[in-house]
Amino acid sequence: MNRQSGELAPTREPGSPEPDSQPFVHPAEDEFAAFLDFYRIQYQYEPTSFPLRWHDDGRIAEMFTPDYYLPDQDLYVELTTMKQAHVTRKNRKMRRLQELHPEINIVLIYRKNYHEILSRFGYGSVDITSLREDQIERILLSQKEIQARVRELGKQISEDYAGKSILLVGVLKGITFFLADLARSITRPLAIDYMQLTRAVDDGVQIDKDLDLDIEGQHVLLVEDIVNTGVTMDFLLERLRERKPASLRVCALLDKADRRLAPVNVRYIGFEIPNEFVVGYGLDYRELYRNLPFVCVLKKDVYEAGPALEG
Repeated sequence: MNRQSGELAPTREPGSPEPDSQPFVHPAEDEFAAFLDFYRIQYQYEPTSFPLRWHDDGRIAEMFTPDYYLPDQDLYVELTTMKQAHVTRKNRKMRRLQELHPEINIVLIYRKNYHEILSRFGYGSVDITSLREDQIERILLSQKEIQARVRELGKQISEDYAGKSILLVGVLKGITFFLADLARSITRPLAIDYMQLTRAVDDGVQIDKDLDLDIEGQHVLLVEDIVNTGVTMDFLLERLRERKPASLRVCALLDKADRRLAPVNVRYIGFEIPNEFVVGYGLDYRELYRNLPFVCVLKKDVYEAGPALEG
């Protein structure tokens, strides 16, 4: 993400300097931009200057330029330091701004309140501060990106299966959140069933929990959280084809095509991602991080210390 514009074209008033030619004025602004970048929250840095007072001849006597604009929440953010004089002056400007423009949403925050911003993005139910900086390298996919893509997949699947009912088959445990969100985005009649597999170095892939439903003659959509080497997927597709479904397709939230060893056809792909260990949105590292609403990259030295099997 561009640190100055947050991937969004700035909307500055005429005469204001372009963001790419102006560095952050204060270290706190640089720090907050890094915070927004980490959580993949789009922003504009000082996009608009608002006149607050005018001279008798109409010239602008005082202006206020909020530090950030978060377009997804239609929210301006003004940072402040711990000095009371700064707080008082900024509060006065904000009150004047809201008198002139009551439709504008703006908040004044301290560094300690950064995480309050996350609650506006639906992260309030998760203790974001529990993210271990020694384990998480960065956020790869934001909650907004995931939600938007899941809706797109649901629309595409609904169109492809027009006039048909679907049986969604999920592979536990990582599929839990993706399957639930995907099912709610599909408008066709559907049923849901689950399988659970064991992946062992010596014994290969084995089925621990089989389906409860008979899939013969049904349109089956196998839903996976992530496809890596394709070995597990190839095994599972072979077993399901033996049961003579009317059709059998695969939908995966994440695809590591670079790691593919077995040739499997993934009909619906949420995101193609690099060959990195990811957690969140159902994916775990030693059962941690499943409940995060976004997908993170785990630091290499963490998972290399305790290698995990990938299918």
